[in-house]
Amino acid sequence: MLKKKILFIYNPISGILGKKMILSQIESKLDTHKFTYVIQKTQYAGHATELARNAVREGFDIVCAVGGDGTVNEIGRALIHTTTALAIIPCGSGNGLARHLHIPLDPIRAIDLINEGEPMLMDYGVINLHPFFCTCGVGFDAIISEKFAKSKFRGPLSYLENVLKTSLNYNSETYDIDIVDENEEHSVQKAFLISCGNASQYGNNVYITPQASVRDGLLDVTLMKPFTVIDAPQIALHLLNGTVDDGALFSTFRCRSMSIHRQKPGVVHFDGDPMETSSDVEIAVVPKGLQCICSQKEGVYDPVENVQNTLVEQFNMMYVRSEELIKVNKRNNERIVEQTRDLLKKLKPRKK
Repeated sequence: MLKKKILFIYNPISGILGKKMILSQIESKLDTHKFTYVIQKTQYAGHATELARNAVREGFDIVCAVGGDGTVNEIGRALIHTTTALAIIPCGSGNGLARHLHIPLDPIRAIDLINEGEPMLMDYGVINLHPFFCTCGVGFDAIISEKFAKSKFRGPLSYLENVLKTSLNYNSETYDIDIVDENEEHSVQKAFLISCGNASQYGNNVYITPQASVRDGLLDVTLMKPFTVIDAPQIALHLLNGTVDDGALFSTFRCRSMSIHRQKPGVVHFDGDPMETSSDVEIAVVPKGLQCICSQKEGVYDPVENVQNTLVEQFNMMYVRSEELIKVNKRNNERIVEQTRDLLKKLKPRKK
């Protein structure tokens, strides 16, 4: 059987899970009867895209992003409309696309999925010519992405801190929205944010477009209206429960493309990364443009299933960490034994 070639790309300074631990699991858990593999690390912003493009030219079957949504985006944009598939071992701060695609958060099960999975076609989106695979948007979430990108520490607590600080002084904007579909529509809306989802969530199971699918050729759009502090707890519940469709302060619709005009240039985000753009924002979906190794399931987890998956993931992460500690202790013990031997040799009396 002809082995498939897979390239693993990782950013050594991103994410919240130790990369050395994950790389050791790749070496021990990847099915080498099916795959030959190469591991490369990025050295600067955009390097993952270059490495992935080289992999396409060299005939790799799969490129695996070992990281979060930013790393996934860098690699995915190099793989669109090619025969090279994307795989993900999620270890970022949010992991929105991986969670939507039901890719396990622990490395062992993610590698098992690569061993057994087959590529499936998925859609991707474009915002002002920049591809995105999970979500994009304007307004408050774009401002937060800009602040989060500058944070020294990544993770849910840092994200929450930025949300709380920024929300106190944020003023909602007015947007001209044109839905460019068969039935063209125009509206003027004042909004806290406008989010377009190819997938269902920002990350950390915060579901901004809970009905989104990466396989339906449509974007799900959620517009959040301005609100008061009193409304904040209810809004948070809707986002965490995946029920924004039922919230009075949300309006939702689907489309293939849309134009947003705002009063001045500013920041947008795509897959959590900020980008400065003009006052005009063009967003569209590109159907079936990327091959991805993932579960057949997608979208919001069933609450019971979510609890089960979380418990399994936490257990496996503890197991992986314990395995790594055992290896470290073994190496340390071997070094101590070797040093002891050397010392005993030096202390041993010489024969006259």
